[in-house]
Amino acid sequence: MTCSPLATPEVGRGLGLSPASEPEREVLTGGVLPIVPVGHRAPGRGPDQRSRMLNVPSQSFPAPSSQQRVVSGGRSKVPLKQGRSLMDWIRLTKSGKDLTGLKGRLIEVTEEELKKHNKKDDCWICIRGYVYNVSPYMEYHPGGEDELMRAAGSDGTDLFDQVHRWVNYESMLKECLIGRMAVKLAVPKDYREEKRVLNGMLAKTQVSGTLAKEGPNSPSYDWFQTDCFITIVIYTKQKDISLDSIIVDHQGDSFRAETIIKDYSYFIHIELSHEVEEDFSVRVVENVGKIEIVLKKKENTSWKCLGHPLEKHNLLILKKDTGLYYRKCQLVSKEAVTHDTKLFCLMLPAGTHLQVPVGHHVYLKVTITGTEIVKPYTPVSYSLFSEFKEPDLPNNKYIYFLIKIYPAGLLTPELDHLQIGDFVFVSGPEGNFKKSRLQEIEDLFLVAAGTGFTPMVKILNYALSNIPSLRTLKLMFFNKTEDDIIWRGQLEKLAFKDKRFDVEYVLSAPTSEWNGKQGQISSALLSEFLKRSFEKSKVFLCICGPTPFIEQGMTSTVLKVSFKITQDLSTQYKILIAPESIPFTAVLKLTAEKFKVLAATSETITSDEKEIRSAQTAGNALLKHDSEL
Repeated sequence: MTCSPLATPEVGRGLGLSPASEPEREVLTGGVLPIVPVGHRAPGRGPDQRSRMLNVPSQSFPAPSSQQRVVSGGRSKVPLKQGRSLMDWIRLTKSGKDLTGLKGRLIEVTEEELKKHNKKDDCWICIRGYVYNVSPYMEYHPGGEDELMRAAGSDGTDLFDQVHRWVNYESMLKECLIGRMAVKLAVPKDYREEKRVLNGMLAKTQVSGTLAKEGPNSPSYDWFQTDCFITIVIYTKQKDISLDSIIVDHQGDSFRAETIIKDYSYFIHIELSHEVEEDFSVRVVENVGKIEIVLKKKENTSWKCLGHPLEKHNLLILKKDTGLYYRKCQLVSKEAVTHDTKLFCLMLPAGTHLQVPVGHHVYLKVTITGTEIVKPYTPVSYSLFSEFKEPDLPNNKYIYFLIKIYPAGLLTPELDHLQIGDFVFVSGPEGNFKKSRLQEIEDLFLVAAGTGFTPMVKILNYALSNIPSLRTLKLMFFNKTEDDIIWRGQLEKLAFKDKRFDVEYVLSAPTSEWNGKQGQISSALLSEFLKRSFEKSKVFLCICGPTPFIEQGMTSTVLKVSFKITQDLSTQYKILIAPESIPFTAVLKLTAEKFKVLAATSETITSDEKEIRSAQTAGNALLKHDSEL
């Protein structure tokens, strides 16, 4: 087994999005060897996300490379003054107060003019060609004033994209808009509207200007027809394509298909030339990477062309640059799981095919006080095993969420107040977890706190059903009380039925009747829990929980835990949690100190085994020494 002395995952930039006073979501982070973060990264924003949306401030602020975060040991936000919450900012923007200093005028801003406004009380920032006066927002920013000042008087687009590119800054800062930059922005030369109608296979796929040279081969598509059906065929030229690689949204005459190919998205986006039925089918031929989408004609007439191209049609684009695309889903059931956690079931539109991959998340969007609030959640299965599933709810049309309701929260009370039949907007899946990383694993360890359990549900289901090499799967589940344990009955029944699975509960505030383990995450608890089934077994660990759960492990506990691995000689295998808030260079130094190796001799790789630049943050990076610690 090749072991990695450090794995610093993509830490839930999205898992921990909540107001300063509202711990509404668990933050995923990692540190294990190999460790994986489950399911959350910040997606990009683009033209598809046109609605007026206000982000819920993230516990992942400030920026990943912020020295503030390094010094604070991964602390995700700064304390806000009284009266500076998200709702206070919303109220201020709706008060009619002039937040620009221009009395409602919009101006063109030259680069020279922009540079002049670089102080805290006079701070202008450009994002994608629009200039905002962010001085009024300084005290409301969860990441602190210093983070905003990093872009003062300059184009902050790249910095914004590094931290929270999914945020709808147009809505957040719309009352702070100064105007446009005077310089016309360059448009990628390959991003243009295709004028000719579609008829048969296109000669060459258009590739977005953001596509890197090392990206996948450009896909292509074709279409065929019979008297009753239209078949659209996408040739991905990849062998790891599955049903969760393709997302289809068909409404009226608009047909949109997004194929996820590694870190890219390939789009078919067409205004169909004739009407088709809502229902359609999707088939994937995995060994050749071919996707077939079969539409049923409303009238049995011959089509001369498939239709006319719409935005992004026949483009292969880096997924982080594609933006969020939402569909309207209906609430069909809501049931209590614990005293404060409920299982929500949403029905996808009839014209949608969407299967969220293992370890990935989506964004839910609802309107509150006239503003759209967005928050990430990891879908779960209806249950931990098939006998609990409802036979009348096919998996491909329903999506489930375990959501903890925070009475003082901003979003979850609104979700709790939804009535059956109400609608919620759901984005496409985001994340970079690849279930192929679980192949050949023999011991899988899951460590979760509270609703940090949700990303583990599908991993647990998938591993027990699809990993033949799996010998043991152990879950250590941290909660405050017995009443907080999600799906306790199902977990224990699963442990009884499948001898490979075992669950341990740890309570931080148990009653006197509790006979199980208690306390916080600690080296003593983990050293006992993280035991291999045999000496050289292949091990994988996932950890998910709130920020304090991770910080505690980072500062005083998990760093002390070690595995013993016997190769030619017995060596100590240490677990190291390093949140992606720490710059990559700092992780190199930390690795050298903790593992007594030279950072310069360490190999830096991503989870995809590609080299990364040292300027990148530690998130999603693995460090592997040639001595195979």
